[in-house]
Amino acid sequence: MSTKTIRNMEEFAAAIGLSRPTVSKFFNDPESVKTSTRERIEAALKAHDYRPNIYAMNQNRKLTKNVGIVVPYLADPFFAEIARNIEQRCIDAGYRPTLYSSHGDPALEGEILDGLRSLKPAGVLLAPLGRASDRAAVEKFCTDVPTVLFDSSLPGVGAPFVGSDNPQFTNLIVEYLCRTAEPPSFFEMATPANPNAKKRRQAYVEAMEVRGFEPHVVSVPGSGWAFEEIGHEGGLAALDARRFATDTVLCSNDRLAIGFLAACYERGLRVGRDEGAAIRVAGQDDHPFSRFTCPPLTTVAQDYASVSRHAVQTLMDLVEGGEAPAETTLFEGKLIMRASA
Repeated sequence: MSTKTIRNMEEFAAAIGLSRPTVSKFFNDPESVKTSTRERIEAALKAHDYRPNIYAMNQNRKLTKNVGIVVPYLADPFFAEIARNIEQRCIDAGYRPTLYSSHGDPALEGEILDGLRSLKPAGVLLAPLGRASDRAAVEKFCTDVPTVLFDSSLPGVGAPFVGSDNPQFTNLIVEYLCRTAEPPSFFEMATPANPNAKKRRQAYVEAMEVRGFEPHVVSVPGSGWAFEEIGHEGGLAALDARRFATDTVLCSNDRLAIGFLAACYERGLRVGRDEGAAIRVAGQDDHPFSRFTCPPLTTVAQDYASVSRHAVQTLMDLVEGGEAPAETTLFEGKLIMRASA
């Protein structure tokens, strides 16, 4: 018998060299895994003297195997990609995910949560609107239903949060842009839909000041989720007014950058880091289409795999074990150097 104490299903899976979803499927239905896998798990249970929280598991069976996934705007390629990753991981763990979009509307977000509560799902993965959310309603929901927040945190709500280290994203690309040519101006929309934009702006200011450069923020009119249109129209106006302090522009996100690239094209500005280019343009997120822009966009990639994996694992801890610490887990981004900067 092993002398190591196994505290939860994740540790048990790691100890016996199987995936968490496979072990979870066994405990939900032993016949759902291969005979050899079932025998391996049964032998490991004896060796490690581990027993899952059967009470919690039985309670979950009474609820259903449904999991809700709620995002602010499913048409946004970032949320579509992260939701796709989360959805597949839920399926692999033996759950039935259903996707919901609040379309940037706080009232609709509340209606979705009320509807989910009445359906009694096993758990919910929620990307809240952020400052626009009804904080009290979200906090009450997280108390009633096992919930993990992702992408946007709501401090004080008391639920686990899994997301990206936005200040690290911005500092990473500012360092690269300052090191390779002129320091960047920061291009943003005046009323951002996503609260992470504010973190990126502040990180830009701090990263520039640390390196001895004066920050230069260019905010253009706009709100909502039409980032490309805002980046295009605002970019044209900013270029015409010569608002950029240098020939390098860092956009708050890739969707704004895609619109700004179109503005540069219309004004006859060659974008890139090669000789003869007039302006460098960079973004943040590694939007699924950013590698196909003209030129391909330099950016910082979201770690979709790690964010989705940890978010689902944390929810499974809540669902199967009845508890998970209300911790914040952030994953760093990776610099993706392409032809635009």
